[in-house]
Amino acid sequence: MNDSALVAIRTYVNHFEADVAKTALDAAGIESMIKSDDCGGTRPHLWLGGVELLVRPEDASEAASVLDTVARPAAENDTPQE
Repeated sequence: MNDSALVAIRTYVNHFEADVAKTALDAAGIESMIKSDDCGGTRPHLWLGGVELLVRPEDASEAASVLDTVARPAAENDTPQE
């Protein structure tokens, strides 16, 4: 994946949240990568700009939809059972 053609679809405050979102995109078959300026995780205090989740421009809409679905509380994702 060439990072010069990627767009940031979300910015997170830490790597854990970004990793969870990336895992959701991976499960949906959408390639993504995480970008942060923290010296490979050794200097977390350098996360001034946050941790960005990047995707290809053509995948941005679908990726946002996947992340919106994952971000909803479980009660909203569940369908009523009869």
